[in-house]
Amino acid sequence: SEQSDKGGKVLTDLHVFVLDRGGKPLQPCRPGRARQILKAGRAVVVRHTPFVIRLIDRTVAGSTVPGVEVGLDPGSRHTGIAVFTERGGSRAGKYGIQLDHRGAAIRDKLTARSAYRRRRRSRNLRYRAPRFLNRARPEGWLAPSLRHRVDTTMSWMARLRRWAPVRAVHVERVAFDTHALSAGRPLEGIEYQQGTLAGYEARQYLLEKWGRTCVYCGAAGTPLQIEHIRPKARGGSDRISNLTLACELCNQAKNTTPVEEFLQGKPALLARVLRQAKASLRDAAAVNSTRWTLWRALTATTLPVATGSGGRTQWNRSRTNAPKSHTLDALHVGELAQVTGWPARILVVKATGRGSYSRTRTNRYGFPRLRLPRIKHVHGFATGDLVRATVATGKNTGVHTGRVAVRATGSFNVTTETGTRQGISHKHIRLLQRADGYGYTTREESTIER
Repeated sequence: SEQSDKGGKVLTDLHVFVLDRGGKPLQPCRPGRARQILKAGRAVVVRHTPFVIRLIDRTVAGSTVPGVEVGLDPGSRHTGIAVFTERGGSRAGKYGIQLDHRGAAIRDKLTARSAYRRRRRSRNLRYRAPRFLNRARPEGWLAPSLRHRVDTTMSWMARLRRWAPVRAVHVERVAFDTHALSAGRPLEGIEYQQGTLAGYEARQYLLEKWGRTCVYCGAAGTPLQIEHIRPKARGGSDRISNLTLACELCNQAKNTTPVEEFLQGKPALLARVLRQAKASLRDAAAVNSTRWTLWRALTATTLPVATGSGGRTQWNRSRTNAPKSHTLDALHVGELAQVTGWPARILVVKATGRGSYSRTRTNRYGFPRLRLPRIKHVHGFATGDLVRATVATGKNTGVHTGRVAVRATGSFNVTTETGTRQGISHKHIRLLQRADGYGYTTREESTIER
């Protein structure tokens, strides 16, 4: 089905990935067309989420496959992935994926492990020799939490290449876009570095830092202006740490007033503004550390790789009046003329890991406190499997689809989009897809400018 939003863009359903009889990718099709093919017995289901079918009466040799392209918007916590077709600079979104990383969880686990190790060494247990002079890191080494971001992104690129005929990749990389330089008069001095995208890189950073709302009144969905926390008339600088975002009314009301005087009646808001101005740049550092590694990994796939800056992505969205989201950022990466539409819903993929080799749980000091089952499969199910539970009676009556957590008793928990259902017998559960280290949910695409 198709519908239009307020901007005239076509909102479609997530397309279905199609394979030929030999498992080679064909052009993705609409869900209605996939239902017709499956009903006619011409195809079989290969995968539940993302939904993939395989034709049993057709090969790629006798087909014309235009191909699709993939846009990537790498981030510290989330990476946006968009699958689209492009013709004459006009893009049409076919599939949207928001990939949620678990880099923070990996960092916390490594920190806890390090603390356990140090504690054991200092409690009269000197059988563990300290290691601090015999460690060597190879060229291009990344911390495990950063390497995870690159590996999961490349893993999903490999999956998409198995399911769809990917012809090119567009990835956002922080760099000034010199190809967009334009001016109607001769440039002088520093003006030579300023073009159509001048100011968009700093604005993009501030939008992410301050949550796309006015810092003083909290207004959202309104044009925001760059504002100096300490006014320039009173010695303030143009450094990024002295800049914030404010709506036009608040910006004019503050004028050259020091922020301490302007917010003297709101001490909590003043403290938050000053604290946020000095916020950690951890997320920005993570993106900067991985962008070249990700780019080199993408070029190693032999696919054509085009890059674009964050400023150009924001500029493209401002021209197409698209709302802000990770998947729509991926759709607007690089050079384009227009975007005709995108899916109304997207697939949210959360990296959950594949479990742990450890069969014990530790206390806060790092010593084991309980044991886990030796066998991970119970009645044919494992924790993380995508299942559908159909319960006819009791407090869990209904149909529940989600990830299962197995128990040795045979009474499982099923986590869905709306919450966790506990105590469902394995007899009511049907397997849809084996655990692959990710949790899947769907949600509406953003429809409000933020």
